[in-house]
Amino acid sequence: MTYQEQLDKNRIPQHVAIIMDGNGRWAEQQGKERTEGHIRGVEVVRKIMENAVELGIKYLTLYTFSTENWNRPEEEVTALMGLLFKNIEEDVFIKNHVRFRVIGDVKRLPVEIQAKLNECIDHTKTFDRSCMVLALSYSSRWEITRAARLLAEKAAKGEISPDQIDEEMVSSSMTTNFMPDPELLIRTGGELRLSNYLLWQSAYTELYFCDTFWPDFNMEELCKAIYVYQQRERRFGLTGAQIAGKHDSK
Repeated sequence: MTYQEQLDKNRIPQHVAIIMDGNGRWAEQQGKERTEGHIRGVEVVRKIMENAVELGIKYLTLYTFSTENWNRPEEEVTALMGLLFKNIEEDVFIKNHVRFRVIGDVKRLPVEIQAKLNECIDHTKTFDRSCMVLALSYSSRWEITRAARLLAEKAAKGEISPDQIDEEMVSSSMTTNFMPDPELLIRTGGELRLSNYLLWQSAYTELYFCDTFWPDFNMEELCKAIYVYQQRERRFGLTGAQIAGKHDSK
């Protein structure tokens, strides 16, 4: 029996975040240039987006390019930017009725990419079947620093007082304020770290790490991650007995 067949369709996480790791290593193992891994990785993004829609996932957030990635060799960054520009295809989103969003310090991206991103965002803004979010030029420390600065500016202007700042206000100052926190975060490629990704939002996110390189990730791998997620008890600081009591009272 496949993992997809074993899924509880009533307990699909509404927001799945993914760290798409292993493109370069996949290519190197195949004796190819690292850019070939990124090209294959883009193809997988399209397939996984369609898989997510099929499964009923409402938000899919993909760590596409971090602020630290700007420090990679110039030729690789240039190739990645070219690949990004070439593959922002709004037709794919329109066909699947998927809204497209971006989080991150996009002002650092080339202006032609910014324009293409904004065009795709605008042309898909009415879709509500699902939403795919690209984290581009993104890092959690950048985002949290940005949120702190925004709140400090409001306090300085007298719009808010410091004692009004609470978790809800901080969350609303994040670039992710339009969607719920992820229930499940997947990292491919065998590494066991979050790499500065959605740190605030992942306080109670279930983490799933697999050795599969992103170019080999597929529907069954996604379903396996969701299946493992469904086997866990999400307690949010409570005890198992408290959670059981809540269920019994329903």
